[in-house]
Amino acid sequence: MSTTPIKVAVAGAAGRMGKRICDMVRRHNRLSLTGGFERAGHPDIGRDLGEIAGFGPVGVALSEGIDSVIDTADVIIDFTFHTATMEFARRAAETHTALVIGTTGLSADDLAELRDLAQNFACVQAPNMAVGVNVLFRIAAKVAAILGDGYDVEIVEAHHRLKKDAPSGTALKLGEMVAEALGRDLDEVGVFARHGIIGERTQREIGIQTIRAGDIVGEHTVYFAGAGERLELTHRAHSRDNFARGAAVAAAWVAGRENGLYSMFDVLGLADL
Repeated sequence: MSTTPIKVAVAGAAGRMGKRICDMVRRHNRLSLTGGFERAGHPDIGRDLGEIAGFGPVGVALSEGIDSVIDTADVIIDFTFHTATMEFARRAAETHTALVIGTTGLSADDLAELRDLAQNFACVQAPNMAVGVNVLFRIAAKVAAILGDGYDVEIVEAHHRLKKDAPSGTALKLGEMVAEALGRDLDEVGVFARHGIIGERTQREIGIQTIRAGDIVGEHTVYFAGAGERLELTHRAHSRDNFARGAAVAAAWVAGRENGLYSMFDVLGLADL
């Protein structure tokens, strides 16, 4: 294994997640925080990344736009917004720069384009990079396969009031994993809202319901409800550090990989479980 530090740049480095990612990158023994960028006109451009994030100067200034860092970074980490993410992916494809994407809200068309673009660079894309959540994905699918059609499946997710997309990417991934294990298509059986006289619940539907309130970091519960009993699988994030730490692990893993689109299952060795 090479001892040369992996140079990492962080998109949206002055944002809530960006600050935590910068901190986790600098703490990782294989990574070096060499850049961070924001949109044009951001008030923190030119300030030291460490001062912005609150852990002290690191001698690296926040810069403007991806082009300010892409020629010097081995890996770019992006948790910004889906439209910006796709622009970053197109630039990464041009420069063959590895990319870690934790952005949610990517559409089916976005993901299809990302798969095509990833023929030109190595990319880890996941709706949630926390280790515990990725274990939950696998466990939920296995439980669904064991219990089968005799149990109703409902997913409830809660996040802070500033989150822009709903349901969360994590909840959708949970729904997709469970649906696949049950031989269903989430696009056909997903129910995302209930109101009024809706009639009895159908046997095949998978409900995904959303809560937005206060400063909730992230909570996801999968309910498997049968006759006379129910099983609940829950993950609660107590801070954004779980996601940021996972992103740093993904950056260390993806550097130097062959071109292609990878998931956190690949990073964590869960792909075959």
